[in-house]
Amino acid sequence: MNPARAWSVALIGLAGAMVEVEVHIGCGLPKTTLVGLPDTALSESKERCKAAMAAAKLGWPSDPVTINLSPATLPKAGSHYDLSIVAAMGAAKELCPNEALAERVILGELSLDGRVRPVRGLLPALLGAQQHGFTNVVVPAAQMREAALVEGLAITGVSNLPELFDVLRGGAGSCPPSPDEVAPTPDAKIDMADVAGQVEAKWAVEVAAAGRHHLYLHGPPGVGKTLLAERLPGILPDLTPSEALAVSAIHSLAGRQIAALIHRPPYANPHHNATVPALVGGGSRIASPGAVSLAHRGVLFLDEAPEFTPKAMEALRVPLESGQVVIARAAATAVYPASFQLVMAANPCPCGMSATPGANCQCPPRVIRRYAERVSGPILDRVDIHQHMRPLRASFLRAALRATERSAAVAERVLAARQRQAVRLREYGLLTNAEVPGVVLRRSLSLPAGIERVEDAVNRGQLSARGVDKVLRLAWTVADLAQADRPTAEHLHTALAMRRGEEL
Repeated sequence: MNPARAWSVALIGLAGAMVEVEVHIGCGLPKTTLVGLPDTALSESKERCKAAMAAAKLGWPSDPVTINLSPATLPKAGSHYDLSIVAAMGAAKELCPNEALAERVILGELSLDGRVRPVRGLLPALLGAQQHGFTNVVVPAAQMREAALVEGLAITGVSNLPELFDVLRGGAGSCPPSPDEVAPTPDAKIDMADVAGQVEAKWAVEVAAAGRHHLYLHGPPGVGKTLLAERLPGILPDLTPSEALAVSAIHSLAGRQIAALIHRPPYANPHHNATVPALVGGGSRIASPGAVSLAHRGVLFLDEAPEFTPKAMEALRVPLESGQVVIARAAATAVYPASFQLVMAANPCPCGMSATPGANCQCPPRVIRRYAERVSGPILDRVDIHQHMRPLRASFLRAALRATERSAAVAERVLAARQRQAVRLREYGLLTNAEVPGVVLRRSLSLPAGIERVEDAVNRGQLSARGVDKVLRLAWTVADLAQADRPTAEHLHTALAMRRGEEL
């Protein structure tokens, strides 16, 4: 008997590779063999498929069955191959025409009673299928809204096995929802006005948002470091369509059900006991995305940064510079985007009271020094803004009872600054100041007045070459917020102070 064939998709990172699912029914004693480098979830697929076919009264052959996933050298992972396996089996048993599978990608997981369950990574899988020229797809009915986010595909949803074979015999199946049925992503109801005092810190957060700069907040407990970090995404502009599609694809791969494109910048705040794989991604065969990728085009907040293991912190070095994570394994190398905005928060010492006048701090100097050194110099050098937050006094608390500026007003200034950057950097294919290479900063854009002060800081060993570029980027952002055509000496001095963590 000639093999029957169906199509599925293997995901290596966010890249989709087409997989041809072949089923051959031979002669002899009953046995089902699955080949093609499957992982554990996929190896168990044959048992799910047998039970689902039996529950749908379609039967499983009593002869030896060989299921091949081609190309055989490509590792396969996940449960989304179930539906393509039973489709190929149905074609081998002449339950549906083989021609119905030739131009159709079939994705879905089966339950034992024949129901079709949602799968993770549907959005990047469909994007990969589209790149390879496929236009007809069959997906779980529960994920049709997610599938409809990929334009140009003919989408059919199925909820059980009988409905699948009805579709393969020419039935209609479920139709994709209309765009007006897709609910928007809700926004968080938190506001900058909730933070008492801390005018300088709020300004630092605004500058960080305007230029997508990394930010380090340090100060005593309870002064509002976490509150400010949580409110940073609320003042960021919406994602562009291409950014929204990339962010949605990552979250789909992480197992989130996507009903609409994610248009707001994401926010990830891993706990300080997070491992390196949890932070940057990992896995035994094909690496999964970590927190840095889930924060792509958004904010990654590391609260109590010195409490993270040094190994986990040092793993941030490469993605902070390159904007992506490359995780190599023996079976495959996964590449995930990780262009995030880093915000770190830290106390001045383990008890947190060494910077509070009158507080009873019991930490010896060597303990304080060791605590501060847990965030290494190379990581701190990659952070643009260092902001010290002072403890509040009664006068500040009384002033904070009055109405303060809301996030909407700050977001308007941030958006205006972003628009100025987009116009200025359009010829370089960039959107924000934080992305501008050093060569462009020094050769193509005008150097601000007062650059001698930066040169003096370099000569004194207070700034690295990377630090010089950080200061120049910050100066441009401060100028954009001030609606200036180019940075002045005052803007440069402000940027230098923010870089050093000095009071403005």
